[in-house]
Amino acid sequence: MYHYHCLNAISQVGLDGFTSQYVRTDNLSDAEAVLVRSAAMHDMELPEGLLTIARAGAGVNNIPLTKCADKGIVVFNTPGANANGVKEAVLAGLLLASRDIVGGINWVQSERQNDLIAKVAEKEKKNFAGREILGKRLGIIGLGAIGVLVANAAARLGMEVYGYDPYISVDAAWNLSRDIRHIREVDEIYRECDYITIHVPLMDSTRKMVNREAIEKMKDGVVLLNFARDVLVDEEAVVDALRSGKIKNYVSDFPNTTTAGVRGCIVTPHLGASTEESEDNCAKMAVKEVIDYIENGNIHHSVNYPDCDMGICNSVCRVAINHKNIKNMIGQFASVFGESDMNIANMANQSRGEYAYSLFDLDTQVTDEVIGRIAHIDGVLKVRVIN
Repeated sequence: MYHYHCLNAISQVGLDGFTSQYVRTDNLSDAEAVLVRSAAMHDMELPEGLLTIARAGAGVNNIPLTKCADKGIVVFNTPGANANGVKEAVLAGLLLASRDIVGGINWVQSERQNDLIAKVAEKEKKNFAGREILGKRLGIIGLGAIGVLVANAAARLGMEVYGYDPYISVDAAWNLSRDIRHIREVDEIYRECDYITIHVPLMDSTRKMVNREAIEKMKDGVVLLNFARDVLVDEEAVVDALRSGKIKNYVSDFPNTTTAGVRGCIVTPHLGASTEESEDNCAKMAVKEVIDYIENGNIHHSVNYPDCDMGICNSVCRVAINHKNIKNMIGQFASVFGESDMNIANMANQSRGEYAYSLFDLDTQVTDEVIGRIAHIDGVLKVRVIN
């Protein structure tokens, strides 16, 4: 029997994916698995028995990844599960910035008690006139799951789409429409595009990547959209550019005191993935990741350990080892098994930065003594037996 704990409200559609072997607990200390959305975990005391944390969403800034890795806790996220919801929000942002729909709605609200509102509207509507997106150039920085969906949808709407991602995956490249112009230098997007949308992860190298220097390279009257992370953009520089007219509109899904209420800023309250479908999809994916890891030792979509998959164990037992990525670890593990007259039927080892993960399928049942010897090898963080 395994126990899982939810730090936030998690879609019941996803939780229904747990079998009868999994029981929900209100006590974090009893949990082998934690499911989370936005709850801050950096100051939490993580129990020794915790095996995994699954974030029902993409961003993991609320989770102490290194602390978890050092404890042998595998952290998952759910990339792509909410991509369609965010894509639709980006398309809405494109249209809201192109046509002053928000201004028009606010005007109608202000005139709601005017008996002549219909007649007056015919005179006032010119104040909210905009432009069409057909034929305009859209630059997409980051061609992950969301970026690819936005690119393909915008191309179908008749936009000329430029895509920039020096690390584009094979899967993303296959899914990208041939109508998309793949750009090698981000400066070309800054120079050529009427609209620019950002879809990159937050890292030290991407923090405030859209800064004053980048804005200076952009076309006058550009529209900038940010549905990824607010700190990817130097928003103080954006506000200055809005006031000077360099930027026509800034569409952001991250309200803060820098942009809220500023003329030219269209800010929504983090609605990108706030759809029933996205929440269901993220929860279902998170639960599948947890089950596959706990029951089979397989890792998919971890953010602090390498992916590693050996399918279902067809041998007597499987040993899963979370360890530091240092030399001769595999040799030491093999020596312990060999000295105990245990045959390795199959194995896999993957590394990611400072951390690594190994799976061993054995032809005989492993003993507590063998597991203890492995656990005491310098650099081993967690070891468990999967039967």
